[in-house]
Amino acid sequence: MKTIIKSLIIAGLATAAYAKTPASATAENLINAQRVSNINVANISPSDSIWRNAKSVSVVLYPQTTIKLNDAKANTANKDNKAITAQVSAVYNNSAVAFKISWSDPTQSVQSGNVSDVYPDGFAMQVPVSFSDPKKLPYIGMGSEGRPVLVHLTKATNVHYEPNGNGDVEHQVSPHNKNAFGADLANYKDKVNKLGKNAYTRAFISEGFRSMTELKDESDKFGMKMTYDAKNKRWTGVVAKQLRDSAADLSKYGALPVSFAIWDGSKYNRGGVKSLSTWLAVKLQGKAGGDALVKELTAKPQGDAKAGQAQVEAMCASCHTLSPAKQAASPFMAPSLNNIGGYSTNAYLAESIKDPNAVVVAGYNRNAHKGFAWYNVDAKTGKRTSTMPPMMSDDKSINDAVAYLKTLKAEVAK
Repeated sequence: MKTIIKSLIIAGLATAAYAKTPASATAENLINAQRVSNINVANISPSDSIWRNAKSVSVVLYPQTTIKLNDAKANTANKDNKAITAQVSAVYNNSAVAFKISWSDPTQSVQSGNVSDVYPDGFAMQVPVSFSDPKKLPYIGMGSEGRPVLVHLTKATNVHYEPNGNGDVEHQVSPHNKNAFGADLANYKDKVNKLGKNAYTRAFISEGFRSMTELKDESDKFGMKMTYDAKNKRWTGVVAKQLRDSAADLSKYGALPVSFAIWDGSKYNRGGVKSLSTWLAVKLQGKAGGDALVKELTAKPQGDAKAGQAQVEAMCASCHTLSPAKQAASPFMAPSLNNIGGYSTNAYLAESIKDPNAVVVAGYNRNAHKGFAWYNVDAKTGKRTSTMPPMMSDDKSINDAVAYLKTLKAEVAK
């Protein structure tokens, strides 16, 4: 009996100790990066020993629905998408930071080089080039003017041959067209695999819609890989990035904002049809700084959501879609706000209400009516300005509207 009582007391003390854990340690949208001795950026792998003590946290990625895709099949397949929960962990050292992300996917979709209507599973990680002001982070997913982002993307692909710069064209011939059999054919395929690539991994820099540019000069030093667990129906991806290279210098920060995206090939996901997280605060454990960023990205909305709903429905619903059940406007008239609360920060929403020109979403569907243009272009400067006027100016109204907009997000899949 004494043993049982003693055990209960110990359990109670453990519970009490857990309850006293600082809020910042368990805050939503916060990833604590553990310090490790070495990160091999070039050959990062899910099985690396660096992940042994890294604690994972749950991160929710929401269906990106800002722009309606001009593809009826894809729109039908993604009509009732729920949010995806992924497990994310992070590590860092003086020279690099690395992330591991795992998510459920019942279908393994792999890109093949000989078809055009099959899309691969994939994931991406993005980070701003600079972020001295945590309230002025880039537009999520694509960056914005004056606020560029680096995007690191990989897709699940079959082995494909790419010219190696040595004038070798022999191994571009399909094995079906080779006059080889048995061991000779096996040797040929082995040679192709050694020369070929089995991953689509790219780095981009983007400063707003239609500005995404691939970095081919190796200025962005990073590595990525993704593997599929057929038994448990899960993907695991890893990405490692140098903290300082010619693309960006992240070494001076004690915390970093990052965002993740996931594509489901079985649902024709590509481009903007994906699941997307908000900006997440990554605190580099043991390194000073970054407190303002962590506070900003983990803060709860301060306004009255009920009051904000009345305002938003009265002022915004004639142009924006607020939810599938409240689609009063044409889906082409303005960006959909259907899941805006899932992947947008409080500061971004407040800025968009007060100053719509800060980030101009240029995703106007070319098949929509010309009267639905989302921006105007100055004939002299070429600068785009939003057709949306500033909607509110006082802090209370803006805070209330933000509190309501943060509720606009899909249900999380179980």
